[in-house]
Formats: sequence, structure tokens, C-alpha cells
Amino acid sequence: MPTNGLHQVLKIQFGLVNDTDRYLTAESFGFKVNASAPSLKRKQTWVLEPDPGQGTAVLFRSSHLGRYLSAEEDGRVACEAERPGRDCRFLVLPQPDGRWVLQSEPHGRFFGGTEDRLSCFATAISPAELWTVHLAIHPQAHLLSVSRRRYAHLCPQEDEIVADSNTPWGVDALITLIFQNRQYCLKSCDSRYLRSDGRLVWEPEAHTRYTLEFKSGKLAFKDCDGLYLAPVGPTGTLRAGRNTRPSKDELFDLEESHPQVVMVAANHRYVSVRQGVNVSANQDEELDHETFLMQIDRETKKCTFYSSTGGYWTLVTHGGIQATATQVSATTMFEMEWRGRRVALKASNGRYVCMKKNGQLAAISDFVGQDEEFVLKLINRPILVLRGLDGFVCHRRGSNQLDTNRSVYDVFHLSFSDGAYQIRGRGGGFWHTGSHGSVCSDGERAEDFLFEFRERGRVAIRARSGKYLRGGASGLLRADADAPAGFALWEY
Repeated sequence: MPTNGLHQVLKIQFGLVNDTDRYLTAESFGFKVNASAPSLKRKQTWVLEPDPGQGTAVLFRSSHLGRYLSAEEDGRVACEAERPGRDCRFLVLPQPDGRWVLQSEPHGRFFGGTEDRLSCFATAISPAELWTVHLAIHPQAHLLSVSRRRYAHLCPQEDEIVADSNTPWGVDALITLIFQNRQYCLKSCDSRYLRSDGRLVWEPEAHTRYTLEFKSGKLAFKDCDGLYLAPVGPTGTLRAGRNTRPSKDELFDLEESHPQVVMVAANHRYVSVRQGVNVSANQDEELDHETFLMQIDRETKKCTFYSSTGGYWTLVTHGGIQATATQVSATTMFEMEWRGRRVALKASNGRYVCMKKNGQLAAISDFVGQDEEFVLKLINRPILVLRGLDGFVCHRRGSNQLDTNRSVYDVFHLSFSDGAYQIRGRGGGFWHTGSHGSVCSDGERAEDFLFEFRERGRVAIRARSGKYLRGGASGLLRADADAPAGFALWEY
């Protein structure tokens, strides 16, 4: 399977939270550091890098400054170094409760403190020197076993998560990381939590929580008994193994989870490649051959469709559409036009894709009619986490409204009907729009929202009023944006 950007390992970015629930912050002015911020934003995001000397030390680079955290012999700390020097080397000491202790490698002192009183001069570990790791990436991804080079996915027949798939295909390959009690849970696509013994349970507990550890840019998950998750046995069942230190078997990559979609044409049949290379609307059920991975180009905003048979849709002679291309090119790019509950696709020849009488798709139309419109359904987000420019969407405490600027997130349930989506939150209440553009989460009846996939990894959500959902200065989710841009685009 060609990569062409399909399998992209996520760069692990994170925040560090101290004992008073404040985030380590790198300031532009004076390159000073403090722990005063109550939430995880750009200035609070860090990247862990290995020491170029190949030792056990690591480097902490500010994501927004591009400079390195350093600690001098007298304990003074800053984030000023453009290139890592001796004072930038730290040892990470994971604690039993999942938190980290950062120790200066050259000076042997521990890093900690509160607000603007941070130093690396402590000779013993107190609560002030304990840091919680909070991932800054979107928490829905694919999990790849480094040793087996296989993807983890839910196996409903065996009621477990196994790492035996060559490609992360279908809804079963979606893994959601849940941040809880300073640790992380792994949630399957059907909303169950992975226990360290390999069982899946509906409620989180001690054996579903893992401490994150980083090794050479990879992730390891340590359970409450100090053992690490690994694929075990011939099928690669995900469970805690015997190792108390992570080897290659216990390491994982997180990869970006691109949207996977099915499409229904005007004849009410699914678009498919089941009967050969020609893309045709001729199937009555949605399986692998009817599922396509949709990837949007960052610059042109055009999209490609990749099939389970290993080929991209491409424009061929006389306007035909076949799933045969092995590389992305101009002929594999399609422009998407959002038409309410339907979508139209324009090929590189400037013509719209239509369904011919025999069901085959071809880019031969100059105008959009019924045969040029398709229902497009997102299948690999049965549970949904949304992040905007200011943070994640989360229920507001003591209210039926939704915050858009939180460091923590809620998981919402998504359903689909005739080109529209319904969103259900905590307690089973549905999202609905109220007066003056407010969005509430306690509806008894489902309200339809339209999803428009406008940019790579980002969706615009349109309410029944025709306005788009947005975040903004108020920190509340509102349905009053006229255009799908900026605060009205959501990572999903």
C-alpha cells in the first residue's frame, strides 16, 4: 500500500501540569518559564526530543518558540536555547501514580515550583516537583505496534482489541485516548475501555488507566501494576505483558485517522469497487469495498478517495472513474461542492461526476442534477471529539451549554440519517440550537446538523438555521457563523 501521506505518525506534543493544576508555560518575553496557565494552549505545548548524544537524557522543546528548556547549576530555568546544550538535558523519572519528575542530568537537581517561582534546585522530590503529562494532539487516532507493524482494532468476534491488521481500515481501527485522573484510558470504537488483562469494559477503573511513557519518539502504556501493554500471542491481543521496562514489543506509534466514508448515489445504491476497477454505484450494503479513505489536500482543499483494493480514484479516458492510481496526481483530485444534505464532485477535467444508467461513475456532466449528487457518510467517528482554535468542546459545568476552550474534552456520540448527523452527549441528551444562536446539549429529540469536510482534519458543522457552529471570545459554542472558516472549523 503506497503511503502518499496516508500513514503519518503524529508528532507527540504535550503539556506538563504541576501539582496545583497549572501548565508549564514558555513566554516569548524574556524567554521565561512559569506555571500559571489554567489550560493547555500554544504556549503550554512541548515536544520531547532524544538527546543527540544517544544517552538516556531527553530535551524539552517549546512548540511555539522552537527553543529548549534549560536549567543552570544555580537552579535558574529558562527556555532560551536555540540549540540544545549541556544544561538542556533532563532525565524523566516516571512515578507510580503516572506523574513525571524532571531531573537535570548534569546537575542532579529536580525541576518544580509554582507560578513564576520555578527552579531546578530541589534535592528531594516533593509534590511541587511532580508533573502530569497531558497530550496536546487530537485524541482519536490509529495505534500501530512498532514490533509487529500491525494496527490495533476492535475484534468483535473475540471481544478484544488485536494488533493484526495491515491497514487501519473501517470503524474498528479507531482508538480514542481518554485523559482521566492524570492518566490515559484506551477507548474502542464501541465506547468500551481496554483493561490491562485484555478485557473490554463499559466503565473506567484502575486497570483501564495507563501511564504514558516516551521512548525514541514512541509511546508505551504502563498499567497500575507496572507492566506494559503489548500485542500478545499469534493474534496480537492487546494486554499487559510481563515486562517492567518497555522494549520494542511494548512501543506504539499514533497515526492520524483520516475520514473514511461511504457514498450513496441517486439510485440509492452504494458506490463500490467490488466488481472491478470501475467505480460504480451498484451495491446494497456497505462493507470494505464500499468504504473509501478521504484525504483533503492542505493547499488546494481538493480531496482524494482511496479504496480498500489499494488504488486511488482517478479520471481515465472518456471521463471514466477507476480506482487504479497508485500515486496522487492531478487526475486523482476532486473538488467537493456541499449542497445541503448532498455533495457533488468535480473532477480535474472541470466536469461533475455523475452516475450513468449502468451505475458506473463518470465525470461527464457540466451541471449538477440528481444524478450528480451523492450522500456522503462518515463511518469512522461513531464517537466524536471536537477541538477548535481555543480548545476542546466540553459540557459546561452546571449548564446545558457547551464550552469550546477547554483542555479536557467530552466524547460525543454520532448518528447519521439521510445526509445529516445527530450529536448526543452526556446523559443521552441531543445537541440542539436555541434562541439567538445558542447550542444546548439536553434535547429530547435529535436535531440534524450538516457536516462539511472543508480542510484536512477539519469539519464545518451547519445548523438548521444555515449558520455554522463556532467558538470564540465567549468560550461558548454558538450557531451564528456565516462562513466555514477560522473559529467555525473543528478538528474531529
